[in-house]
Amino acid sequence: MSTPVKEKETEQVKTDPNFRAGDTVRVQVKIREGNRERIQNFDGIVLSRRGAGDSETFTVRRIGVGGVGIERIWPVNSPQIQVNVVRRGAYRRSKIYFIRGLSARALAAASASKRTKVSSK
Repeated sequence: MSTPVKEKETEQVKTDPNFRAGDTVRVQVKIREGNRERIQNFDGIVLSRRGAGDSETFTVRRIGVGGVGIERIWPVNSPQIQVNVVRRGAYRRSKIYFIRGLSARALAAASASKRTKVSSK
């Protein structure tokens, strides 16, 4: 049995965005400033995806100025954002929160070793 809420959810859900945890993505966010609209890019690594349907969200982390980590959470189906995959990750976990404890140099080394392991198969 289908409810009106479920029907409305299925109408608004975007087609399956093709990214997962570990991928490096560029999220283009529409920012409204008064009567102007601009696009702001947020580049980072997807830490997780959670939820399903209309309420599905994803978390992106990047290293900001001074080496401070910045995380943002967006709804997957938001009309205000567009997600572009810059590079595929080679992690086999759905949540890669352990990246929070790594420095930028250690993270680069870990991702490079993951890529070489995957490409050698």
